[in-house]
Amino acid sequence: MVAMADTENGNAGSPGGGPCFKPTVRRWGTALIDAAGRARSQRRGGVGHGGVPFEVLTTPSRLAVLTLLATLAAPTPAPAQLGARDSVVYRVSPISRFEVKTGKAGLFGFAGHEHVIRARGFSGCVMYSPNAPSLSRVEITVPADSLEVLTPPDTAEIRKVTEAMRTDILRVEQYPTISFTSKTVTAVDSGFRLVAELTLAGQTREVPVDVRVAIGSDTLRAWASFAVKQTDFGIKPFRGGPAGTVRVADRVTFAIEAVAVRVP
Repeated sequence: MVAMADTENGNAGSPGGGPCFKPTVRRWGTALIDAAGRARSQRRGGVGHGGVPFEVLTTPSRLAVLTLLATLAAPTPAPAQLGARDSVVYRVSPISRFEVKTGKAGLFGFAGHEHVIRARGFSGCVMYSPNAPSLSRVEITVPADSLEVLTPPDTAEIRKVTEAMRTDILRVEQYPTISFTSKTVTAVDSGFRLVAELTLAGQTREVPVDVRVAIGSDTLRAWASFAVKQTDFGIKPFRGGPAGTVRVADRVTFAIEAVAVRVP
């Protein structure tokens, strides 16, 4: 699994805050205490609203009310706070791999070649809650212009495909980032099942992802792959070559091999 930290600047989320974790605070009990304090201030004058005398509460009743208000005002952790107490934050290491793979008619499959596209830059972190896995969080962000075509070996072909990918398909100037953010995390026998939001070319869609995870004392390793249709993200499949014989397959596969290091 993986969530937002900046591998270049050294920033990471933490159980107390940050992009991986945003605790909530319950304030309504405190508001009741404040209201009770104002009421007591009014009672000291012996006059209620509109100058009408009021009956002072008996001591047992006042104690009961104050006890109730104090109970309501006591800090009550939200579920995310409970899970965050034992959570561990991991920052994604630069040795991780984020790739897009296509077949001979894939998204970047000009001239009938197979292609592997790799991200040269990314940021990410994981907040893992061992006692409440469903409260774990995952985020990855990839600068769209960091994607490079690794195959075929012909450099002229690589330049052509990379340029088309950036300008015509991903439109990196208009949509500079690709992001992957978990919405739900469920523990399963083989690891974890995520429902995540993938944002690509300015469009966000939910994708189901199965993740295998190996957790050590200071590191977390994760492997995941998932396929999407480019038309789901508003991308028109490429068609070119002689008489339009080179067609772009709608489906592409994202592959993630993440290595994350525990944040002290």
